[in-house]
Amino acid sequence: MAETEKFVIVGAGECGARAAFALRQQGFAGTVDLIGSEPHAPYERPPLSKSSLIDGAGHRLVAEPERYRRENINLLTNLAATEIAPSDRRLVLSDGRKLSYDKLLLATGARPRMLPGIPARSKSIMTLRTVNDAYGIREKLGKGRTLVVIGGGFIGLELAASARQMGTAVTLLETRERVLTRGVPIELAGIIADRHLAEGVDLRCGVLIEGIDEWEDGARVVLKRSSAIDADLVVVGIGATPNVELAQAAGLEIIDGVAVDEFLATSDPDIYAAGDCCSFPLSLYGGRRIRLEAWRSAQNQGMQAAGNMLGNRSAILDVPWFWSDQYDLGLQVAGLPDSNAFHIVRRLGQDALIIFDLATDGRLVAASGLSKDNGIARDIRIAEIMIGKRIRPDPVALAEPAVKLQSMLRQ
Repeated sequence: MAETEKFVIVGAGECGARAAFALRQQGFAGTVDLIGSEPHAPYERPPLSKSSLIDGAGHRLVAEPERYRRENINLLTNLAATEIAPSDRRLVLSDGRKLSYDKLLLATGARPRMLPGIPARSKSIMTLRTVNDAYGIREKLGKGRTLVVIGGGFIGLELAASARQMGTAVTLLETRERVLTRGVPIELAGIIADRHLAEGVDLRCGVLIEGIDEWEDGARVVLKRSSAIDADLVVVGIGATPNVELAQAAGLEIIDGVAVDEFLATSDPDIYAAGDCCSFPLSLYGGRRIRLEAWRSAQNQGMQAAGNMLGNRSAILDVPWFWSDQYDLGLQVAGLPDSNAFHIVRRLGQDALIIFDLATDGRLVAASGLSKDNGIARDIRIAEIMIGKRIRPDPVALAEPAVKLQSMLRQ
């Protein structure tokens, strides 16, 4: 492998960092440039709504800065890529620098959606995506403080749980009829909602927000057909938008993210994309094109893209997997839950259960579990293997806790 080859990775998050290290681990001896728009070395995002808020211990790095130097990875922080010139295989950076590349990986991630009309640098209305966001939010939480969270998805609920554990009074607003409408069965979402209510969260679903007024030390959320809510801080958690502008301007195909094939290659053969910014076809689900915002997916796709940039032909075969910790409850989801599937419930005790989704042909396509302290983790891992093997389990055995899931792997 030529030492003169140049590989550039745009996006110094979990995905980009894993790709850079994977290139070295697979023997690439050329130049590796890893470009990040934040001033920090790559760090893990999941703790930002959990431990980083509660204990203030700081962010968890993917690797210490010394490792990048040791493996001869050029980590360029506080820089953005502003233009790709595919015909010249050249990248332009925000400081005017131009980098040539033989292969380019886009790991540009996603950004939080914000409600219309909210200033980008608001002091009392924030989103949570970066470590600086987490530090800013933490400063406004604690006993005697009030927080309004808009959005009942993973981020909103995790933030609400962390804030309550810090003594903050929390109101959570969700415009839909329940929390966790995206990819979590209604029964599990109900248990999580009940737990938040028991912990003192003022949880309101089916509300409509007319607007938000802000002043120096707080904000007011104005609700339709209801009273307004004043708070020290409002955090908006209503989903994320993939960062595709760079790719789009370069003429790459965009389909709910940067469109890639099963090998993570874009419509330009020298450019790959991975992680939250890309959508891809998943053969396990009939070639359905999906986009995942998940920690493990970002890790795996970064490493897989690195191998394919080196000439491998490794297709995406991973079973999607998500997780969320709230209070002492652990939620894990393997596969893609389908409200139209045939549901089998395995009850394992109080607030501990797994819901299996079977397709019309009997294949297991998803498993969603909830328990205290992630007691369902092993069973969800086995279910994940079953999904990947396209196993058609016996529905009666699935519902029976006395039948070990591992016994069904031999089918």
